[in-house]
Amino acid sequence: MSGGLRRVWWIAVSLLAGLWWAAPVAAAPRCAAADAIPWRAVVPGVWVWLPPDGGEVAPSNGGHVMPVSVVIAGREAGVIDPGPSYRHGLRLRRSLACRFGARVRWIVNTHAHAENVLANAAFADDIAAGRIALLASAPTREGMAQRCPDCLASLVRRVGQPAMAGTEIVLPTHTLAEGDVLRVGRIALRVMPLEHGHTDGDLVLWDARRRVLWAGGLAYQDRVPELAQGQVQGWLEALDRLERLRPRHLIAATWSSSSGAAPPPALGATRDYLKGLSAGVLAAMDRGVQAHEAGQVDLPAFASWAGYGTRHGFNVQRAWRELEPVWMDQGAAPR
Repeated sequence: MSGGLRRVWWIAVSLLAGLWWAAPVAAAPRCAAADAIPWRAVVPGVWVWLPPDGGEVAPSNGGHVMPVSVVIAGREAGVIDPGPSYRHGLRLRRSLACRFGARVRWIVNTHAHAENVLANAAFADDIAAGRIALLASAPTREGMAQRCPDCLASLVRRVGQPAMAGTEIVLPTHTLAEGDVLRVGRIALRVMPLEHGHTDGDLVLWDARRRVLWAGGLAYQDRVPELAQGQVQGWLEALDRLERLRPRHLIAATWSSSSGAAPPPALGATRDYLKGLSAGVLAAMDRGVQAHEAGQVDLPAFASWAGYGTRHGFNVQRAWRELEPVWMDQGAAPR
């Protein structure tokens, strides 16, 4: 059996069939109405929990600014990016048991940002006991180990200690690689790691049969993308790869669906911002603007997007460092 097939066998069988030894799903807990989650169906077996508003991290949303999604078949569930806190993850866990009668078998952390991964803490007991596999790419696990302590402290400052009570850092237990396959029942998700886009390692999952794409933090809409540890050119190349898949439904920093042959709108919106950012930085260099004056790179078309006032300037600084050698060498500018 080839190495690739062995990994598919391990993911599809060891994580699922191999976990049948665990105790059967316990009786569903009594669920208070206050814990109910407004799940929205994407396709049969795929559900998404959207943020309560389109804004930034704040006490009012407890750090829930990114979608949480689940894949459910029978009494089995997989979770993609469980959210920002122990309290948030506990609500997720209760909802899966109450509404769906499902027990989580695996959790995927698509990238190392606190708003996506700190809810791992709500599943720490089952993760430690081997009843849940916590999965990520190698760069994401490394990034979480390096940055999550600071990210946790930052979230506590921004949303308050009560919202983050009980939250601890729980690192992935298994590493995913290109070509691996995750399964829940008959639902199969192909693993596609993409590096140096939004972060140093974004994990993409692809349900080819229903054309559902999970793209981590690689696609935004009406919210300014966060360049973070990534690169403008690498991100644009990642978007090219995602568009070639021709997805119908996209779950990333937003939920975006296509009504026809065109790709989900969030892919184009993210591309437009990144191309505008790149062109704006290179044009500023042409005008003789210095790096410390990079605040002059304004993109009015995106000024109404959430986070423009706080994140756009940071993105300019990141893009400037990346593009300055290109400009100085007078090579071809990124698209």
